[in-house]
Amino acid sequence: MKILIIEDDKEINRLLSVFLTQNGYDTESSFDGVSGLNMIKKADGNLDMILLDMMLPGFSGNEILTKIREFTDIPVIVISAVSALSERLFMMKNGADDYIIKPFELPDVLVRIEAVMRRCRKETVRPEKEAAAAKVLSYGSIKLDTGLSKVTVKGSELILTSKEFEILKLLLENKGKLFSKANLYESVWNEEYFPEDQSIKVHMSNLRSKLKKLDDFDYIETIWGMGYRLRKL
Repeated sequence: MKILIIEDDKEINRLLSVFLTQNGYDTESSFDGVSGLNMIKKADGNLDMILLDMMLPGFSGNEILTKIREFTDIPVIVISAVSALSERLFMMKNGADDYIIKPFELPDVLVRIEAVMRRCRKETVRPEKEAAAAKVLSYGSIKLDTGLSKVTVKGSELILTSKEFEILKLLLENKGKLFSKANLYESVWNEEYFPEDQSIKVHMSNLRSKLKKLDDFDYIETIWGMGYRLRKL
C-alpha cells in the first residue's frame, strides 16, 4: 500500500515516512502543494492514501483537497497544527476522511490510517447479492452503472466521490420522489441527521456542479424548505 505524504516540514515528513515504512507501507514525499497535486494526478490510481498538511507553500491543504475531490475519492487524512473546530469540520465536510492535530504520536497516525482503510474497504466491497443485482440506471443523458460504480453523462465519465455517487443513485432509483435532507443523510450516511450539519448541502452542491459541466440541464431540483428530487425532463 502506497501513501503520499504532503508535508513541508522536512523532519516531520521524514519521521512519518520512516515510521510508515517500518510498518509495511510504501511512501512518497512532497514538500509543497504544487508538486503534491502533480504527484497525485500522475499517480493514475497507484496511490492508496494521502497524508495532507494544511499550511503548505504553493497550494494550501484546503485547495489541494478541493481540487483532488474533483477527480478522485482517494482517502485523505489531514495532519495539521490548526486545531479550531470550525476548520476541522470544514475539512471533514469537504472530503477529508480524518483530521489529526499536531503534535501527534506516530502510533496514533498508524491506527487512524488503518481505521480509514478498513472503512473504505467496507464501502467499496459489494456483497455477492448486490453484485448479482447490479444494473444501469438512466435518466436523460445520465447513466449510472451500479455494478461498476460508474457514471457517464452524454457518454463522458463523471468522477464522483462515494457519497455523491450514493446520492445520485438514490435519486435515480426513486425518480420523482422528494427527499428531505434528513431522508438523504440517513439513507446515504446511515447515521442520525442533525439540522446544523451542512454535509448534504455541500455534497449536493458539488454533485450539481459536476453534472452541469457535462450537461446544461439542471437535473436536481431544490424544493425550498422541503428537500430535493430529480427535475422532470
